[in-house]
Amino acid sequence: MSDNRALDRRSRGRLAQLGERLVYTQEVGGSIPSPPTHGIDPGTASGTFVRVEPTEADLVAALRAGDEETFRRIVREWHSSLLHVAQIFVPTRAVAEEVVQETWLRVLGALDRFEGRSSLKTWVFRILVNTAKTRAQREGRVIPFSALHDPARVPEAAVDADRFLADSHERTPGAWSSPPPALPEDRLIAAETRAVVAQAIDALPANQRAVISLRDVEGWSSDEVRNALDLTEVNQRVLLHRARSRVRQALEEYLA
Repeated sequence: MSDNRALDRRSRGRLAQLGERLVYTQEVGGSIPSPPTHGIDPGTASGTFVRVEPTEADLVAALRAGDEETFRRIVREWHSSLLHVAQIFVPTRAVAEEVVQETWLRVLGALDRFEGRSSLKTWVFRILVNTAKTRAQREGRVIPFSALHDPARVPEAAVDADRFLADSHERTPGAWSSPPPALPEDRLIAAETRAVVAQAIDALPANQRAVISLRDVEGWSSDEVRNALDLTEVNQRVLLHRARSRVRQALEEYLA
């Protein structure tokens, strides 16, 4: 199976988990767990080959040595994340694609200067952000720095707290007070429901879309997102909360 198909399956699983969590709980913080794996445990099956991920030092060494397969793999794996972040700053997806391409050219030209003081991923995303800011200035776009770095200055209502049970509720703290009707699990993970989640994410403001995509779809940790986007913990939490609230509202309307 190709890496692309594996990544698509992982993203579909995370979208389904995000949908289920946002429908049935009030929780919009923390991390969405990785989807479970199914089938034979490669650690217990005889004759099964287990893919060993290279260390970061191995990855950097391969890139510096001109290993084209390694370069193609990280371009493929990081492309959607880079694109989400670029779209915070530039006006169209087409321009964002150009920013991503320019970023990779800059990365290749600067690899010998990578000192390892941050992770390779963080370093690449910092180059992307700087590239996108420069391109946005050329495009004449007003870059939403205030919305990214101080989102609390832009008031935005979350889901009405009155619609949920109190945290002190004996049986189901924080759950819906009037939940959607009971639904079989197969509907929650159905392609049409995943599409609703994906469309709701696509409709978010660019800064919220980037944060929720990196955290909940790509599976990044809080620290990885903060470092890549140069965000404080508070600002990341505000953006993630608002994004998950909007996605949950879209799901509720769909499942009603």
